[in-house]
Amino acid sequence: MAKTKTVYVCTSCGADSPKWTGKCPSCGEWNTYVEEIVSKGAGAGFAVKGFEHGETRPRLLRDVTLKEEVRLDMQDGEFNRVLGGGLVKGSLVLIGGEPGIGKSTLVLQTVLKMQGIRTLYISGEESAQQLKLRAERLSKDCSDECYILCETNLEQIFAHALDMQPSLMIIDSIQTVCMETLASSPGSIAQVRECSAAILKYAKESGTPVLLIGHINKEGSIAGPKVLEHIVDTVLQFEGDRHYTYRIMRSIKNRFGSTSELGIYEMRSDGLREVGNPSELLLTQNRDGLSGVAIAATIEGARPFLIETQALVSSAVYGMPQRSATGFDLRRMNMLLAVLEKRAGFKLAQKDVFLNIAGGLHVSDPAIDLPVIAAVLSSSLDLVVGRDICMTGEVGLSGEIRPVNRIEQRVREAEKLGFTRMIIPRMKGLDGLNTKIKLFQVRKVDEAFGLLFGKNENRPA
Repeated sequence: MAKTKTVYVCTSCGADSPKWTGKCPSCGEWNTYVEEIVSKGAGAGFAVKGFEHGETRPRLLRDVTLKEEVRLDMQDGEFNRVLGGGLVKGSLVLIGGEPGIGKSTLVLQTVLKMQGIRTLYISGEESAQQLKLRAERLSKDCSDECYILCETNLEQIFAHALDMQPSLMIIDSIQTVCMETLASSPGSIAQVRECSAAILKYAKESGTPVLLIGHINKEGSIAGPKVLEHIVDTVLQFEGDRHYTYRIMRSIKNRFGSTSELGIYEMRSDGLREVGNPSELLLTQNRDGLSGVAIAATIEGARPFLIETQALVSSAVYGMPQRSATGFDLRRMNMLLAVLEKRAGFKLAQKDVFLNIAGGLHVSDPAIDLPVIAAVLSSSLDLVVGRDICMTGEVGLSGEIRPVNRIEQRVREAEKLGFTRMIIPRMKGLDGLNTKIKLFQVRKVDEAFGLLFGKNENRPA
């Protein structure tokens, strides 16, 4: 019988220590050491039976021939967009997200659409009956090539995989898979690290793409060692607010595509629906006569879309005014309020300010600064921003409107949705832009306020 011992392993870099320490001496992170039970002599040298390493020799870089990557069509436009055009054969993709956000639903409904692709769906959290009930809710016609396996033992999983030779394998979730050669429990640092390394070896040697589903911890990072994200080829983050219907898939790491793409879904009773044009869903249709609303032309990843920025300014009931922001950085909102008071002369020190980004989205694009202060000022003065105008621009500490990137994409998106006027920063190279929208270029916040609320012949009605 192998002897067991207790060690402490860093979840960030994988370094081990015989005793607990607050700061990891290898990577410098704090409070990352967790206790692990390992077996002496039980190594991680787990081999995938049926796939042996061939003889490899060093080659000159100029002698390496390039081949076009064969990608698997996921039958999902948003999924293919985030992956970079489809799933590369032999790749290992990790999909992370909070429990109950819809990771398993997304993967299962994607599998059911893929006709003619032999798929092995391995579930360590649900029974076959639960998966059947979910499949009937998502799709009336189940795929003829979708096989279900409820197993957590990695050796048995590889045995079934080698027997049926699937074209796609899905493991839900990586925190439930374990090896018998390791004494630690499933979901531990050692189990997640060694199981993911063995799955990567299987994917590369067999050419089978593997989708891993992983949970995240309370800090927002994927549960398990940090080395898990280094092992896989692609890391996708599936996020959203449970109180809203929208879900966003972001690409954090992608060896076969861009990390600037994102996919947007709408959660419905029959599964997740692709949102091809999110701007039409994120804008309120009946906002006539409503103050405190400004439309922002923003970009998330590589996709431009227009969102609604809502603000409410009221007199402070208590001595200390309240500041609250949903979907926007609270510290940046406080900075913008200070700019309004110092550079534009608006007194908001004794006012409660509440800010909300409609749709439950969290926006980090600095180009939303100008719509934020416009919405705040609109609510404070109780003046309505015209419904035919949108805006974009970053606000500096001196009150200047700084240029933003991809201005042409923002203008095209606003034109497509029927906006006729747009406030943008003063930039060079816009003379050749052929658009029907009337562009107002401003340099300072007071110029933008004059266009929106002042007595100006160009002010939108």
